[in-house]
Amino acid sequence: MLTSMLFLSLLVLSLAILGCLYRVLRGPSMADRITALDTIGINVIAVVAVLSMMLHTQAYLDIILLIGILAFLSTVAFARYIERGAVFKNEGDR
Repeated sequence: MLTSMLFLSLLVLSLAILGCLYRVLRGPSMADRITALDTIGINVIAVVAVLSMMLHTQAYLDIILLIGILAFLSTVAFARYIERGAVFKNEGDR
């Protein structure tokens, strides 16, 4: 029973990743794309956690922390990129 629930959760998470990938490719704005990338990172963390439960190991917990740190840093870097782009665009209007 637990194994089938874990497979079902992997299926739902993979569908969520595909939905976010669609938003990354077709997002109406850059902020939507960055939010979708952050959500993909969170879903990847969840996939690794489910795989860790399926394999009955704690070895993947370090990988989960690393993916979380990288997802946070990439979101901050993209936010800074958007902020600087808006600042440079406003300075050129003067």
